[in-house]
Amino acid sequence: MADNADRAAITIQQSLEAALARKANLAQQAASDECIDCGYEIPAQRRQAAPWAATCIECQGIREQKARQGR
Repeated sequence: MADNADRAAITIQQSLEAALARKANLAQQAASDECIDCGYEIPAQRRQAAPWAATCIECQGIREQKARQGR
């Protein structure tokens, strides 16, 4: 029978694996030069400044604005 420490370790491991999977998914999406929201090319300056970026500056701004409104 698992005790609290065992359950906590399992939860931490599952959270870590989920976070790593999300990070890998973002990296794969960012490998494209196209914005995942609008489909236009992400400018070279943005790709240099934020190589992980999967959206153009305009779409990222919209996402951040929506996130602020949702709080």
